[in-house]
Amino acid sequence: MPHIDPKTREELAELEDVFERAEMAMGFVPTSFFMMGRKPNILRAFSQLSREVLGVPGKVPVDLKWLVAHVASRSAGCQYCTAHTGAAGAGRGGLPAEKVAAAFEYETNPMFSDAERAALAFAQAAGQQPNLVDKSDHEELLKHFDEDQIVEIMAVICLFGWLNRWNDSMATALEEEPKEFGEKNLAQNGWEVGRHTG
Repeated sequence: MPHIDPKTREELAELEDVFERAEMAMGFVPTSFFMMGRKPNILRAFSQLSREVLGVPGKVPVDLKWLVAHVASRSAGCQYCTAHTGAAGAGRGGLPAEKVAAAFEYETNPMFSDAERAALAFAQAAGQQPNLVDKSDHEELLKHFDEDQIVEIMAVICLFGWLNRWNDSMATALEEEPKEFGEKNLAQNGWEVGRHTG
């Protein structure tokens, strides 16, 4: 049960443009938006940042961005964001569900390239508390990515770091689509809905 009651879409009619963009991008409006909507400017700023980090094409492929988000969220322990990033990566991100499910086997699984391994190791270290990124993580990234791409990767990690804190602290109720993805594809690796029940 969420710690703060989400507002209804009708109560947040001034944010309909934000909700419509979320539906186009994800197929639904995240519950967290109805909580953030209590402060409309925060939701608008968050929506714009999300669009820049994940919605605007960059130098890092979108499927890798979703894998980075998934590993960072799972490393942080946020079950809500782990399900969201897995479902989004396998849905709109173009990743095979099997690759998402095997994300923490990136070091040895042949589905992952050396560049993906470097990015996911960085995401795993950055997603933990305290942050475990060290110089060798940066050096490995630089073998595969330029500095602009590293900024894109870091922006994904930071965006989901914010969301991990928000959704875990607020006990945001998980929507049906990512919940089903988690149950089908992630539960065998220890994922559970946890505090994110409706």
